[in-house]
Amino acid sequence: MIIVTAKELGQYLKLSESTIYKLATNGEIPSFRLGDSWRFDMEEIFQTIRGAKDKQDFDAKNSMPAKR
Repeated sequence: MIIVTAKELGQYLKLSESTIYKLATNGEIPSFRLGDSWRFDMEEIFQTIRGAKDKQDFDAKNSMPAKR
């Protein structure tokens, strides 16, 4: 298990720290509080990203017009 801070996650995902906090607050990315600080389990983050990517791939594949 690899636990990272919002700053570290933002650097990895190339997102601002404020965006990471907003995503965490809205429940869009898995997170937990440790005292006053947000923490993120990278394994859960990877699963969330894979799920979002798979959904986008599925939606794109199923929205293309059928060949005739």
